[in-house]
Amino acid sequence: MTVDVPEIPREDEVRLPAAETALIVVDMQNDFAHPDGALFVSGAAESIPRIRALLDRARAAGARVVFTQDWHAEDDPEFRIWPRHAVAGTWGAEIVEELAPRPGEARIQKLRYDAFYGTPLEHLLRLWGVRRVVVVGTVANICVLHTAGSAALRWFEVVLPEDGTSALTPFDLAAALRQVSFLYRGKITTVEGVKFA
Repeated sequence: MTVDVPEIPREDEVRLPAAETALIVVDMQNDFAHPDGALFVSGAAESIPRIRALLDRARAAGARVVFTQDWHAEDDPEFRIWPRHAVAGTWGAEIVEELAPRPGEARIQKLRYDAFYGTPLEHLLRLWGVRRVVVVGTVANICVLHTAGSAALRWFEVVLPEDGTSALTPFDLAAALRQVSFLYRGKITTVEGVKFA
C-alpha cells in the first residue's frame, strides 16, 4: 500500500517579535545527537550547525531560550518501550557541547515526550510574556511533535523550522510536519526563514 503525504504548506519567512518569542531546543542530548549515544539519530547530529546558527540569532535578538532534556530514572517505565537512554545525571542526558546552554537559560528536565507535562515550562513562558514558540530538535514525531502540539493547545503560536528538526525516518518527519501545520496551524519554515524583530 502506498500512502501519499498531503501537501504541507511552507513559508519562506516568518517574522517574530523577539520579546514575545521563545526558542525551544528539544532533546539535543548526547544520547540522541552524538554518534556514541544510546539512541543516536543521525539527522540530529547533522542539524546541530543549523540549530546553533538559530540559537545565536535568537540570543542576539533577545528572544528567550529553553532547552529540554529527557531525564529518566534508572528504572523508568519508558525503557519498556525504548532502550535505556538519557538517565538523569549521565553523559547521555547532557546537551551536546556545541549547543551548550548559557548561564541563566532555562533547562526543562522532562519525564515524558511532552515538555509541558509535569514541568514548569508553561509557567515560565507566561512569566516572560511569550506568545510564540519556535521549536527545533529531535525526534520530530515524538518529543518535538508532542511539545509543539502541547504549546498549540495552550494557544502559543508555533513555528517549526523543518531543517532544524530531525527524525528517525523521512516518513516520521513528514508526519510531524503534517500534524503541526494541519492540526495545530503551526507555521513550517526553515532556520534561515525565522526572522527575529
